[in-house]
Amino acid sequence: MTAGRKKGSALFAGYRGLGLYSNHLPHVLRYHKRHQEFYLVTVVGKCFHTYNVKKLGIVAVSNALPEDITCLAADRMLVFTAHGNTVNAFARNKEIVHTYLGHKADVHLLQPFGDHLISVDSDNVLIVWDTQSEEEYTQISFDKTLFVVSAITHPSTYLNKILVGSRQGSLQLWNIKRSKLLYTFTSWGSAVTVLQQAPAVDVIAVGLASGQIIIHNIKYDETLMKFQQDWGPITSISFRTDGHPIMAAGSPLGHIGIWDLEDKKLVVQMRDSHSTAIAGVTFIHGEPLLVTNGSDNAIRIWIFDAPGGVGRLLKSRMGHNAPSTKIKYYGQNGQNILSAGQDGTLQSFSTTHDRFNKSLGHGSFNKKKSKKKSVQYDTMKLPPITTFAAEASRESDWDGIIACHRGYLVSTTWNYQKSSMGAHKLEPERFHKDRALNVHATAVDITSCGNFVVIAVSSGHIDVYNLQSGSHRGQYGTDKAHEGPVRGVAVDGLNQITVSTGADKFVKFWKFKSKELVHTIPLNFSPSSLLLHRESGMFAVALDDFTVIIIDTETRRIVRKYSGHSGKINDMTFSPDGRWLITSSMDCTVRTWDLPSGSLIDCFLLDSAAVSITMSPTGNFLATSHVDELGIYLWSNCTLFNLISLPPLPSDYEPSVVMLPGACPVEDTDVIEVDAEVEATEYESPEQLENELITLSLLPDSRWKNLLNLDIIKKRNKPKEPPKTATSAPFFIPTVPGLVPRFAEAPVENLEEQSRVVNLGVLAQKSGFYVQLEDGFRSNNYTPAFRILKGMGPSSIDIELRNLAPEGGGSLIVMQSFLQMIVSILESKVDFDLAIAYLALFLKLHLKLISEEPELMKEATKVMEKLEETWTDVQTMFNQSLCLLTYLKSALL
Repeated sequence: MTAGRKKGSALFAGYRGLGLYSNHLPHVLRYHKRHQEFYLVTVVGKCFHTYNVKKLGIVAVSNALPEDITCLAADRMLVFTAHGNTVNAFARNKEIVHTYLGHKADVHLLQPFGDHLISVDSDNVLIVWDTQSEEEYTQISFDKTLFVVSAITHPSTYLNKILVGSRQGSLQLWNIKRSKLLYTFTSWGSAVTVLQQAPAVDVIAVGLASGQIIIHNIKYDETLMKFQQDWGPITSISFRTDGHPIMAAGSPLGHIGIWDLEDKKLVVQMRDSHSTAIAGVTFIHGEPLLVTNGSDNAIRIWIFDAPGGVGRLLKSRMGHNAPSTKIKYYGQNGQNILSAGQDGTLQSFSTTHDRFNKSLGHGSFNKKKSKKKSVQYDTMKLPPITTFAAEASRESDWDGIIACHRGYLVSTTWNYQKSSMGAHKLEPERFHKDRALNVHATAVDITSCGNFVVIAVSSGHIDVYNLQSGSHRGQYGTDKAHEGPVRGVAVDGLNQITVSTGADKFVKFWKFKSKELVHTIPLNFSPSSLLLHRESGMFAVALDDFTVIIIDTETRRIVRKYSGHSGKINDMTFSPDGRWLITSSMDCTVRTWDLPSGSLIDCFLLDSAAVSITMSPTGNFLATSHVDELGIYLWSNCTLFNLISLPPLPSDYEPSVVMLPGACPVEDTDVIEVDAEVEATEYESPEQLENELITLSLLPDSRWKNLLNLDIIKKRNKPKEPPKTATSAPFFIPTVPGLVPRFAEAPVENLEEQSRVVNLGVLAQKSGFYVQLEDGFRSNNYTPAFRILKGMGPSSIDIELRNLAPEGGGSLIVMQSFLQMIVSILESKVDFDLAIAYLALFLKLHLKLISEEPELMKEATKVMEKLEETWTDVQTMFNQSLCLLTYLKSALL
């Protein structure tokens, strides 16, 4: 018998991406009248992000498209995007409301035009759409040999007219309503890259591929002024509208030119505003703020409040402009992720809000020389970080991060609080005389106290340094720790044992203080990395045969071995409790192994291999970085908010592709066949696990724990004065007193049939519990009576037990029945705590009467015997369990 189980990850669900802000497409600014606020829209791969300009905080993330967005535009209501030959309109910055189909080639230009949208594809076809009906309004085809459309804009106050630029350098003015060419402007001998409306009517700024900017009056076909930038083609143009005649122009080199239109001269060169090409520049209307974005994955807002027209950086959001090489959670709160990128920077990304992100900068041999303004090209920069270790315990005292750089022997320290490179560059003295050796640092680790750092190099040496002073504190081994490159090193949580592994196929245990070799474990294959979980004392070693072994530092034995990957294992991470080991490989899979059972419990496939993974110290997120991906992706741990069964996966399990968070979800209807015995069904706990065990009730302690002290509680809570009745009380439906609120039944008044004879039986009315005890004495079934008592509050229980005595209107038979009910509960071993509490209150109230009546004494003796028998069995099981636990804690297995 088989059951269908959906492919994918049962353990992790895509949550969001971090560190993604912009790509090569220009941004779009929108103004919200009701909010009276500007919003910034940037493209990130297959979706776009919306930020408020005031705080530069993310407001919305759109639904993902099947392909990367190639063009972006927006009007006051909708955001338009193009991917391939399809154009979409988004409402509320998130969901697609219109789709425009009709292009046969890829769309590369979009221009909102009132209630219409203009789109141009690579076949040189211009289509005008009705935005609401999605119908094609008109279509214009251009001859590719004469006019290839490269830019488009709508001149202000020009009704039904658009201005189109070409790669041939000429401009054409078209009437869209009539589909008629009105005028052709002569070519400037270079391709038109940008068309931007100036604040003055009839004036258009034309950016050319030659770096020239033409300020042209299209009404009189007259050039007003020309500017020349030597940084390549003009990528974007914008004008200030706050009373200053200033124009900004972007370039492919990341520089921005600020031009004075009155003096017709260059005012400021904002060099290296972005590390790559400027995608878009826009002045905010009526404010001295310039918004820029580039393909370096950065958004920056500049303010022009200084004399001389120089802009200074006001706000920014930036991530890596090259893929990450290593990521790791920093601190114990699980809110910050350290990321080292191929761009050479070390950055911290917050999982709560982007405003807490910060960059620790780029590694440098000499920070002072690198910071000099005269330095045009920094030759002191260090190569990208390959691996790093971090410890937050002494972050306020000295540096808490140590990093290895690609191909370099020097290891650098970093300070998280100062957001900068640290004070020390750690390098072994033995290599000072001969630096021509091809030796580089391969692995690092910081002790849990934050005082020491262990650095392993490719020559086989392992050195220890003091992190506060940077001084050398010794090395492991007389000459070398390993005969070959060291692949991994780690120190346990108490600074007692250091574990290392190298290409010589050995795992070695060293005493941390004396540096003596304690134990050696030979391996069948060369290791590639090592990861220690300090709390459990387990560490994982990834081997070159794509397997992972788990070694216990206490017993110094291999306790687990996992195989299943078909590519190099890139990274590993433990869950906070040490129960799971998560591995990523070049086979594009992420696998989760359960250490207690030794089995694979989760596996999913990705489009690009995960280069580095890290698990949150709180266990709520798994973070991954991928090949050719700039961002860090968070995956939610589903076991924290769902009841999930994780049966072992079969050895021939074939995972399906899971999209990265923020990517377009693909409907997956594939299922695999698994045994019905391991089908993930919700577990329902039985009322009683075993007949030999006693089961406690699920009632709160307040319902039974204070029964013996009820009179003291009532005396303490007695009001000082009687409650005052309200003069005009509102209407309430009468209720019956009790824990569960119930409305009182309306009395039936039938005056005709009402008898005038007084019924004295009403004065001696029996309660429901009393009646059920009488029935139980005859039928020997006390379940209904106990159910009624279980639903009462402490005061009601006290009254019911008091009324069981003859002086309270009860009888000896009912008291005998109550004791028999307690015996039946003890025999069933269910609700053991309630039975003891009710018995204690009964004895407190009626102990004298019980001692005087032989029948009650007989039943009380049965209760005592049954209670002693039950407690003896439970105490025996407790002693057995405690004995076994003591043996497991003390014995060396």
